[in-house]
Amino acid sequence: MIKQVINFNGIFFNADDNILTASNRGFKYADGLFESMRLSKGKIKFAHLHAQRLQAGMKALKMEGYSQIDAYFLQDKADEICRRNKCPQNARLRLTVYRDGEGLYAPTENTFAYVLETTTLNTPFYELNTKGLIMDIYTDIPKAINQLSNYKTCNALLYVMAGIFKQQQKLDEAFVLNQNGFLCESISANLFLVYENKIYTPALSEGCIGGVMRQVIIDLGLKNGIEVVEAQINPEILNQADEVFLTNASRGIQWVMGFNRKRYFYETSKFLVEKLNGVGG
Repeated sequence: MIKQVINFNGIFFNADDNILTASNRGFKYADGLFESMRLSKGKIKFAHLHAQRLQAGMKALKMEGYSQIDAYFLQDKADEICRRNKCPQNARLRLTVYRDGEGLYAPTENTFAYVLETTTLNTPFYELNTKGLIMDIYTDIPKAINQLSNYKTCNALLYVMAGIFKQQQKLDEAFVLNQNGFLCESISANLFLVYENKIYTPALSEGCIGGVMRQVIIDLGLKNGIEVVEAQINPEILNQADEVFLTNASRGIQWVMGFNRKRYFYETSKFLVEKLNGVGG
């Protein structure tokens, strides 16, 4: 079996090598952000949107050199690591970007470094889950709304704790609320609901991650004549919605089957997955 490698700031190491130092700011302070991307038939899906979000996040974190992380950079690094790993044309990519240098809370410099990892996928297509997800609401820790809320920062303790809740309750996923008690997202995805023939999703002002797939689905819905509303959403709507589905860049769309005693359909989810697989990017 071929040992998998990772790209650690331009140098390749075996994935199980010990390469982080105790002074690494990503480890010490969660001083960074990350991007999950899907490689389909050798090409990163929606690479330009991923690059835009990475640049915006790095700029928000006051990291220098963010303009280097463009769509060409992402595709070039993906091609290189896939050649070395002899991985197929379909994979999940995770790029973690952290602030390089030392210092305590105040860094000595604001340059960036990165780690790129790959996980093989079996198909180039987005596939709707055959069994719908069972979910509940995680209420112990709400998500704060601030200028960093829309970015995928390395500070993921809220999602870790929600993940422990999910495991303890034997759930497939969990809804996360914002500081005002409204629906925000799930542990690893953005959230959409279908109610009275409209699609609703929490607005970015509600503190949710500004997901690439979230934007793709909003655009896809509007393009196909479905009204999409970005709004403040009371969790009570979960008891009335016709459909609930989750989106992220790796999996595309995952439909939710149940919340408490409520059961949902998946017609809109199925329609959007079919359309999604026909979209270039």
